[in-house]
Amino acid sequence: MKYLSTRGGLPPASFTDILLGGLAPDGGLVVPESYPAIDAATLESWRPLSYAALACAIISRYADDVPLHDLAAMTGSAYCVEVFGDDEVTPVSEINDGLFLLHLSNGPTLAFKDVAMQLLGRLFEHTLARDGRELNILGATSGDTGSAAEYAMRGRKGIRVFMLSPHGRMSAFQAAQMYSLPDPNIFNIAVDGVFDDCQDMVKAVSGDLAFKERFAIGSVNSINWARVVAQVVYYFKAWFAVTASTGPRPVSFSVPSGNFGNVLAGHIARQMGLPIARLVVATNENDVLDEFFRTGRYRVRGSAETMQTSSPSMDISKASNFERFMFDLLGRDPERVLALWQRLDRTGEFDLGGTAEFARIGDYGFCSGRSSHVNRLQTIRETAAASGRIIDTHTADGLFVARRWQEPSMPMVCLETALPAKFNETIREALGRNAPRPEAYCDIESRVQRYALMPRDVPMLKRYIAERCPRSG
Repeated sequence: MKYLSTRGGLPPASFTDILLGGLAPDGGLVVPESYPAIDAATLESWRPLSYAALACAIISRYADDVPLHDLAAMTGSAYCVEVFGDDEVTPVSEINDGLFLLHLSNGPTLAFKDVAMQLLGRLFEHTLARDGRELNILGATSGDTGSAAEYAMRGRKGIRVFMLSPHGRMSAFQAAQMYSLPDPNIFNIAVDGVFDDCQDMVKAVSGDLAFKERFAIGSVNSINWARVVAQVVYYFKAWFAVTASTGPRPVSFSVPSGNFGNVLAGHIARQMGLPIARLVVATNENDVLDEFFRTGRYRVRGSAETMQTSSPSMDISKASNFERFMFDLLGRDPERVLALWQRLDRTGEFDLGGTAEFARIGDYGFCSGRSSHVNRLQTIRETAAASGRIIDTHTADGLFVARRWQEPSMPMVCLETALPAKFNETIREALGRNAPRPEAYCDIESRVQRYALMPRDVPMLKRYIAERCPRSG
């Protein structure tokens, strides 16, 4: 398997060549040259596999330069009851007739990002040790990516993490998860701005190829291909669970979406041959993705237009992974992608409405919807009343939009994003009581926190990194 750039400027590379990086050298995103096709017989042969074995079977199709026994050892240590507290890793439960919840919050930071990050930490450490190298991870988070990355990388040999987050725009629980870590290889940077500002700073540093090489800058954001492909696994696992009693049939998925990485993994699973009927993109009030899938217009919002909501991990108005889907939609033509993104950089938007490309959106199974604060409060209340289950705010967005697109006799799986304890203020507003909280996190907000407060200043960020790590090479 070889990897290319969505913008055409990357010579074909192997999985381990692109594993540690973020953006391709031309500013595009790394994509596989093709999606490995899975036939019906192979799909059914995977049904009885454990999560770890399934992960090895799927990811080995994309990482064929990683020795299979090494990959099996890494998936086995990442996806086990000791890490996720459940033999199933990502179990599925039925909320009501035909509507299911895929539980992705069993990891150490109580959010879906753990599923990919736990493997990513092991892949990074393995590759760095093999090559005798070190890595300085630079990332941006709107809430859950940061803590999942830091918990996966803390204490790992040869790895430092520099994580940017929007100051004052995460929940108190999310901020405390990150800022209370004492590990000397973890550096938290609170940026005076919104998530998109953090993301722009990361892209600016990663785009300085000389600095990136000198200080061995890598990425764990959703632009990292290995993280995306690790998320593909739980779509297969959920499909097996939902079709266990019926046999093979199409299933739809509703995905709370901000940076487009989670739903992109569903797109990849569908392209591989998993029988997915619909991929429902569920947004909050920051509805740039919903607007595109309804109208064909993709308009990036600035900081002033990005709303602070009660589902803060989706307060994103520039979806990093969207370019990978557009690469497929535009016939995998890097020149067309480059031209479109150059237009986006100049004008802040592009519009495919009325084009042949936009007419093919349905062929990929995509549809979308938008949820608001009132909608998520209502959904949290209704779900608790109907099933006794308390869901977090982002999952509520996913369920609200899922019900709009649910079809009779077609199973619909909503991807859970986190435990509700991470967003307790909204849970109290909805239900009049606190969300249940794991005992290990009962006092997390009162722990000592350490972070650097920084303006939106790329040169300052570069100096901060340079002062804290040796030069590579």
